[in-house]
Amino acid sequence: MGIARIGKHLIEHRWRVRRLFTPRVLDAIEQAIKTGETTHAGQVRFVVEGALDGAPLFRGQSARHRALDVFSHLRIWDTAHNNGVLIYLLLADRQVEIVADRGIDAKVGAAGWARICAGMQAEFKAGRFGSGSVHGIGAVSRELAKYFPAHGKGPNELPDAPVVI
Repeated sequence: MGIARIGKHLIEHRWRVRRLFTPRVLDAIEQAIKTGETTHAGQVRFVVEGALDGAPLFRGQSARHRALDVFSHLRIWDTAHNNGVLIYLLLADRQVEIVADRGIDAKVGAAGWARICAGMQAEFKAGRFGSGSVHGIGAVSRELAKYFPAHGKGPNELPDAPVVI
């Protein structure tokens, strides 16, 4: 764990998340999830976390491992068809992670998720957090629609509102 990473996390505050992810941006993210879920039978969650603190920070928890914790905590794995997907952004590290349940992960694979993450990170690097988030959700939804197409209106198993930690 580098001292530079600790410093970035210690100075990254919630105000930065609120400045980049305004109510308008959060509403656009929620709408993108709702729209995407009309095309597939999967479930998508979007989580943005400003920075790690406490034990996770000082033991050097990676963005990937934090995303796995969030995936579990939000019970995204608990969907009928094992097709829940978490899009997780750790703002202090400028890192996007996608964690997918085994039903969809077996079809898309690590390389497919990595391409979506890379596209989102490029948008974020250019300062386009709203459009980068919406485009990433769209890309995830297209993968879900390919393998788990919608068959009428199914149940919404997970909330569509993004989570800010």
